[in-house]
Amino acid sequence: QVQLVESGGGLVQAGGSLRLSCAASGRTFKDYPMGWFRQAPGKEREFVAGISWSGSMTYYADSVKGRFAISRDNAKGTVYLQMNSLKPEDTAVYYCAGHSIKYGATPKTDKEYAYWGQGTQVTVSS
Repeated sequence: QVQLVESGGGLVQAGGSLRLSCAASGRTFKDYPMGWFRQAPGKEREFVAGISWSGSMTYYADSVKGRFAISRDNAKGTVYLQMNSLKPEDTAVYYCAGHSIKYGATPKTDKEYAYWGQGTQVTVSS
């Protein structure tokens, strides 16, 4: 059974930084693309960032490009989201997601991800 556990959320002032972590277990982590999504109150869940199974390719939503960085440590079975220059509009619950296709392309829609963490709250104050 695949499990994804996020950590690292919290309250930060605008302009600050946070690093989210997602620890995966239950399958060979290094063979699958991973992603981060977020959902703000009253809004739909949206794609934030994705990383290929090898870590060589990364993808970002336009709203976070240049501020956020996704990475993975396959030896530790962990994917990270470094968030810099945070804005109040980044406030949301952030979810880690795992794709179900080994060596597959990196999805950018939530429907293509089979596994989800419980989410971690990020609040950015102005």
